[in-house]
Amino acid sequence: MEEFIPFNKPYMTGRELENIRLAHEKSHLSGNGAFSKECHSWLEAEIKCDRALLTHSCTAALEIAALLIDVKPGDEIIMPSFTFVSTANAFALRGAVPVFVDIREDTLNLDEKLIESAITSRTRAIVVVHYAGVACEMDVIKSIAHRHDLRVIEDSAQAIKAYYKGQPLGSVGDLGALSFHETKNIIAGEGGALLVNDASLAEQAEVIWEKGTDRNQYQRGEVEKYTWQGLGSSFLPGEVTAAFLMAQLSMSDWITENRLDTWSKYHQELLPLEESGFLRRPIVPNHCLHNAHMYFVLLPGDICRETVLKKLNASGINAVFHYVPLHDSPGGQRFGRLGSSLKNTEDQSSRLIRLPLWVGISDSQVMRVVETLGANLMNAKTRDRH
Repeated sequence: MEEFIPFNKPYMTGRELENIRLAHEKSHLSGNGAFSKECHSWLEAEIKCDRALLTHSCTAALEIAALLIDVKPGDEIIMPSFTFVSTANAFALRGAVPVFVDIREDTLNLDEKLIESAITSRTRAIVVVHYAGVACEMDVIKSIAHRHDLRVIEDSAQAIKAYYKGQPLGSVGDLGALSFHETKNIIAGEGGALLVNDASLAEQAEVIWEKGTDRNQYQRGEVEKYTWQGLGSSFLPGEVTAAFLMAQLSMSDWITENRLDTWSKYHQELLPLEESGFLRRPIVPNHCLHNAHMYFVLLPGDICRETVLKKLNASGINAVFHYVPLHDSPGGQRFGRLGSSLKNTEDQSSRLIRLPLWVGISDSQVMRVVETLGANLMNAKTRDRH
């Protein structure tokens, strides 16, 4: 039996446990301690946002964003259907209606050409999702938002250390949200961050983040005591999470380079299969610098994805599909509405396979994935001809 190749393997830099020990030594394990502040400073400097606030998940960061832009029942939020449920849930929780717009055929990102026709008098914001760490067309999207007085929120869950025309993703819209879930490039087990780029929202973001109080201002000596100011919740992660995360952030350049090397190896070795019509590789526009968050392929419509996945997993290779489009889900049908035809979303979500990619995967393991995938695709084509 050949060695099992997992889809994901969480990576540790070697500093995580020492940081956690130091956090305990400082007798501060609740949120917003020294490591939290260090993470905030790192994110603000690296991503060039006005304010960064750690959260216990990217979901929480999106929920703060919904509160910050004062979403009301009946408001509409434009977003892709090809995304994780949190993108929609954060706004549906406030009574808003997710309006699902189709994705581009090339990048699988929100199709900027379809946004304007989905805007109504109730539209409040556009939520973009930078799929696989490849940027949406932010110049066009921001121009549309400006014309219609809309907020732009970046769901950058997959996009730390990725760029659009030289700008870090998460810094381009009014607000951004990062994920540090164990399946992401930079991890804390669970965790996320809100990125505030509109300085006028920064103080209110801190209030929401600190359970609706002005505790942050009190700690800075700006008020004599802190008290309840407005809506908020317990969005802070504990200091153990921040300590773990800081070890990862300090190695983020190396982690990204390692993943990019693996991504490039897949891209090179899968070219012959693409040229033979067995699959389509990812497309990254020249003005987008991605972060190798994932390597996916799109199968031809005449090859059964489920069969290929079963055979790969039976061979010890844990390849997986990705999102079930939200508009096809019970929640999406209950809370959302269609803003365009979703033909690309429906087609590509049914043909996509994600391949194992993690720090430490070897070239020989990548080659085994490529060769096993190729053999299964060729066998599938042969069966179809007969």
